[in-house]
Amino acid sequence: MKRILLCSILFCCYYSQAQTIQTGPASPSFDLDRLSRIDTLIDGYIRNGWVKGVVTIIVKDNHIAQYKGYGTLDKEGKVPMPTNALFRIASQTKAIVSVGLMTLWEEGKFTLDEPISHFLPAFSHMRVLDKYNATDTTYTTVPAKRDITFRDLLTHTSGLDYAVIGTPDMKAIYAKAGISPGLGVVNADLKERINTLAKLPLGYQPGEKWVYSLSIDVIGCLIEVISGQDLETFLRTRLFQPLGMKDTYFNVPASKASRLTAVYTEDSSGHVVLWDKAKLDVDPDYPILPKHYFSGGAGLTSTAFDYAVFLQMMLNKGMYNGKRILGPRTVELMTHGQLDFLFNGTDNFGLGFDITSALSASRNPRHEGSFSWGGFFGTTYWADPTVKMVCLIMTQQTPNSHYDISTKFEQIVYASLKGD
Repeated sequence: MKRILLCSILFCCYYSQAQTIQTGPASPSFDLDRLSRIDTLIDGYIRNGWVKGVVTIIVKDNHIAQYKGYGTLDKEGKVPMPTNALFRIASQTKAIVSVGLMTLWEEGKFTLDEPISHFLPAFSHMRVLDKYNATDTTYTTVPAKRDITFRDLLTHTSGLDYAVIGTPDMKAIYAKAGISPGLGVVNADLKERINTLAKLPLGYQPGEKWVYSLSIDVIGCLIEVISGQDLETFLRTRLFQPLGMKDTYFNVPASKASRLTAVYTEDSSGHVVLWDKAKLDVDPDYPILPKHYFSGGAGLTSTAFDYAVFLQMMLNKGMYNGKRILGPRTVELMTHGQLDFLFNGTDNFGLGFDITSALSASRNPRHEGSFSWGGFFGTTYWADPTVKMVCLIMTQQTPNSHYDISTKFEQIVYASLKGD
């Protein structure tokens, strides 16, 4: 009996450890000489002045294969980039909030094809833009053929659009109504903003096509309504604390502010310059400004490691560090294509993630079924279930005429795998 008990304890300890990201000797899955080409690539971009600072992380089989900071952290260019630098992850917030919503789905709080108007009545009887007159900003509408569903929001097929970065007509309509993309907003009332959005026309019929949108900000509001908690509290208790994501925040604590990366843009000549708060009306210090508006589509700040933990949980079928976040079948649903078409001509879209299609996999290094996305300020991630690998490359610069650095990083990663 004692032997059986001891074996059970040892198995549980091993199983828990196997599900967490481990450090130690380099992974035998990589040719390290080839993997060192990442250093050559990024150092060259920094030396040429094309980017100021970068953090990369590669996790293979729950084991860190590469994790490094390049360039500098601060705007003075004096502090070397630490691996635990804090990045404005912008739209990488979307996947986290989508997972948060699906934890409520697992509790039976709603169905994926249920109208969101059951929880946000302002979205009842929506209208769809018919014709827009740019000269006087007037427009005509037609009735929506059906309600917006939870699945529509998760797949960006809701009919909603994006402020500032969306289609021309809808950008103009949103601007006139004071709708923002959520990035850098600190003091607005989330439900009030979402109800204002609901009074405006949709850009197209729900389910008709994929358009990147404010859908996940609406999901953030739905989470608050359904759970009875603000989005910050909900994500902290449902995801960040169980997963041990100690550096992911809407409100970055003052004690960690020194790790916040400087953020850059390019001037008219293509030179890299510091981001000014007048640009897009986004104060670069928004991560450390006290806020009670939590943008589900853009509001979080995090580290490469914390986000790797989140993605590793998804690769582990919803489990990490002995904590069950999602059921395995839920993860399968989220990471499989939900659309009857390829939304960008090459990829499908799941419940919160870009999904690499067979066509895309035939043209690029990632395997079919990889799930990915990125953030406005220059952060990119993907997870590849075929080779059990998580990769991130994090910068803080937009626009970036040399953002092919992320594509080349990916090429080097896959070229460094030894294979079976």
